[in-house]
Amino acid sequence: MRPPLALLAEVTHRCPLACPYCSNPVELTRAAGELPTDVWADIFRQAADLGVLHAHLSGGEPASRRDLVELVAAAHDAGLYTNLITSGIGVTKDRLAALDEAGLDHVQLSMQGVRAEVADFVGGYNGGFDKKMQVAGLIAERGIPLTLNAVMHRHNLDDLPATLDLAQTLGARRIEVACVQFAGWALKNRAALQPTRAQVDEAKRVVAEARDRLRGVLAIDFVPPDYYADYPKACMGGWGSTGLNIAPDGKVLPCHAAEIIPGMTFQNAAEVPLGEIWYGGEAFNAFRGTDWMPDTCKACDRRDIDLGGCRCQAMALVGDARAIDPVCRKSPDRGRVDALLAEEAVGADWTYRRFAKAPAPAE
Repeated sequence: MRPPLALLAEVTHRCPLACPYCSNPVELTRAAGELPTDVWADIFRQAADLGVLHAHLSGGEPASRRDLVELVAAAHDAGLYTNLITSGIGVTKDRLAALDEAGLDHVQLSMQGVRAEVADFVGGYNGGFDKKMQVAGLIAERGIPLTLNAVMHRHNLDDLPATLDLAQTLGARRIEVACVQFAGWALKNRAALQPTRAQVDEAKRVVAEARDRLRGVLAIDFVPPDYYADYPKACMGGWGSTGLNIAPDGKVLPCHAAEIIPGMTFQNAAEVPLGEIWYGGEAFNAFRGTDWMPDTCKACDRRDIDLGGCRCQAMALVGDARAIDPVCRKSPDRGRVDALLAEEAVGADWTYRRFAKAPAPAE
């Protein structure tokens, strides 16, 4: 078994934005439950010893943590390539300078739209777009490599050409055109976010043309919507094969949505060595390899391409994490996906990502 290549450190669930497609769980971890700086520093050292190369500091909004500079320094000192995944809110000129000096290697800036009225509506934060533009300028001034993370859905997919233009204007070296994947808050808001088939077909055409035109200028990663596909994607490159996620409270997950699968035990990096979790953890071994697969998947010529598809998607749509990914045309449940697409073409309102109100104290 190979060691993991990447660690996604979700250091907080706090965030000034309220994006309805957020992949964080609907039950968010509050600040009091977050791991302290020294525990994260130890996790980064363990990760490097395990063979991890990249540390992606994410959230929520990682800039919500006052110790963000110390966290970046700890990951850098452990020998990890450091990538900050941020909305830009909370990143000032002085703070970016401190992060740069602490060893920050790369910034991945989220983008909710190319026009302020759309971006601020999606993010639920007035002035967010203007702040992002300011932060992008600061990143360019310091010469820090930039990836634009453009999450696309029904409300902004038609602006894809302008999004690619904006990435070039901001000096990004790479853009992730990531159509919403339905987990966490996105699953809760699926009906409002699902693009139409016409939008998806046009997006594929735009991406293909742009890849030819911008080859050597802008790298374009395209994540098309699952529900319109004939075959599923290899979830996380294969369950428990390439990376691990650590939640703000220290739970170690094979993917960000794995907690929706009932009966699965997730160990905590503050209590159990990371290597022990990666190699021997029940959750990581649950869907590794091919032994767990249904017979249809085992016999399929795409077995080692799809690697069984998404377990969380099977859980969310079929109620069985061991079922064939219902996106697959060979799944007996594919009709459920087609029915959802027909239903969601009508559109719906969404629920913004917010912390649930704390329960009132008992009298």
